[in-house]
Amino acid sequence: MYELEEKWYLYLLFVIPAMALLFLYIQFWKRKKQREFGDLDLLKKLSPEKSVFKPILKLIVVLLALTCLIIGLVNPKIGTKLETVKREGIDIVFAIDVSKSMLAEDVAPSRLEKSKQLVSQIINNLGSDRIGIIAYSGSAFPVLPITTDYSVAKMFLQGMNPGIISAQGTSIDQAINLATSFIDKKDKTNKLLIIITDGEDHSNEAVGAAEEAKKLGLKIITVGVGTEKGGPIPLKRNGVVESFKRDQNDEVVITKRDSEVLKKIAKATGGGYVDGNSTKAVLDYVKNALENIQKTEFESTQMADFKSQFQWFLGFGFFLLFLDVFLLEKRTKWVKKMNLFNEKGN
Repeated sequence: MYELEEKWYLYLLFVIPAMALLFLYIQFWKRKKQREFGDLDLLKKLSPEKSVFKPILKLIVVLLALTCLIIGLVNPKIGTKLETVKREGIDIVFAIDVSKSMLAEDVAPSRLEKSKQLVSQIINNLGSDRIGIIAYSGSAFPVLPITTDYSVAKMFLQGMNPGIISAQGTSIDQAINLATSFIDKKDKTNKLLIIITDGEDHSNEAVGAAEEAKKLGLKIITVGVGTEKGGPIPLKRNGVVESFKRDQNDEVVITKRDSEVLKKIAKATGGGYVDGNSTKAVLDYVKNALENIQKTEFESTQMADFKSQFQWFLGFGFFLLFLDVFLLEKRTKWVKKMNLFNEKGN
């Protein structure tokens, strides 16, 4: 069993036949010119020590050396044994509030950016759990389906902003309902929904949606971002604050965190609420919650323990190059005596 780590280096092998063809062309050209300007038998007498075979041998050595070096760059690996790798964990869905109230900067740098940081830190502390991401405001949108690719999750996470959903407002029930659609009833893996929001809910149906989600085995943790004192919603252009959002009476809108509704949502599923303004508090709470949720084996694969073999090819390649230095184009005396290559002089 083997694998090639850097396969694209194999394209360099096309250089080998190209060099061989170039060598043959040069030999043909030299012979042609020698015939034009002199007698071949006379040239042999003028350079009796010049070997006909040595240039070919040197070419073969150099081509073999280059081939070995290229294969070394490819880094072939040989599998020595098979290991069964088991993955177990739970499915975690992150529902992130991207409504305009999340642009408030009562938590630095803003509620939305703080939410992204929290999710990213939680992902960093996960083991083999599967994750999904939902964005919601007036409606909910599936940003990333259930996956184990954490790097892709972080990439999608950074692109989340209020502009990805046209329907404004905040309807937490939409996020919960969408999260339940991520659940495969045949899949026995435990599910956890983590909602990161300031708690503003314009639908007032979130608790009912949470109670329905509990029937499907979904537990909810709510993370409240923002302050009870609240703050205005900045309107920016090119990163510069030009004004603040105002209501119909031209008063500056002050958005506040509503912790009570978030506690009710979490309680309805047997989950819990945590203050999202403290990163450490969130990480500790989620870590403790995950330790108390039974993990389920959802993937078992056999993997070979591959070991790199590049060092053998590189070593042999450099040895051949070193050997080429000592292969002169003159006839070797002891070979000349044996006349192995019909090099005995006339």
